[in-house]
Amino acid sequence: MLKKVLSYLLPIKIHTVKSVLSKSIEVIWTNGELVLDSENTNYSYGNLQHVLRLGLKTIGFNKIIKMDHILILGVAGGSVVKTLVDEIKFSGRITGVEIDPEIIKLANHYFKLDEIEQLEIVIDDAFEFVLKTKENYDLIIIDVFQDTKMPNFLYESYFINRICFLLKSKGFVLFNTMLLNEQHNIRNKKYISDFCNTNYSIKTIPRIEIHNELIVIEKKI
Repeated sequence: MLKKVLSYLLPIKIHTVKSVLSKSIEVIWTNGELVLDSENTNYSYGNLQHVLRLGLKTIGFNKIIKMDHILILGVAGGSVVKTLVDEIKFSGRITGVEIDPEIIKLANHYFKLDEIEQLEIVIDDAFEFVLKTKENYDLIIIDVFQDTKMPNFLYESYFINRICFLLKSKGFVLFNTMLLNEQHNIRNKKYISDFCNTNYSIKTIPRIEIHNELIVIEKKI
């Protein structure tokens, strides 16, 4: 409790672990809240939770609560899971895919992710999982980073087409992206302009928390 109070004055690091995939992962008390950070960015809770919550709100909490199955690519500490379960009161299935087992260990220990009964965690590469899964989903949340880097496959047409194929009718994709330079801006603009399909609508929520841009895709049929 003392650390929580003191964290309003100065962030307090309580756990650091080295990971082959994520380099350094830290659990930190900041502004009275426990967050999960990588070496250079916020991974879960804190600013990231606010970003993804806005994306979910844009889709509509009333729509999400009626869904059956949600896929999360990039779980980290599980802040978006907590938003779905605790705030939206989503009671359907959640499948979370996370490539880094060290992050899930921290998520279970500090954020009690393993106590959420409707959540299934799969340790796998997001691209590989998307190729293998035979399920269909009402909502696919893409939040895949290695520190501040986004894997190139997220922007490849094969991955995009596969994601859309896995969506149920009237389903949604919520894609969290990071824009750190002009090249990233061009990348996102191209992604949106190339997404020419009359069966889908696409829109952006730009410049959230300075560097984040959300892309929301809706399957119309």
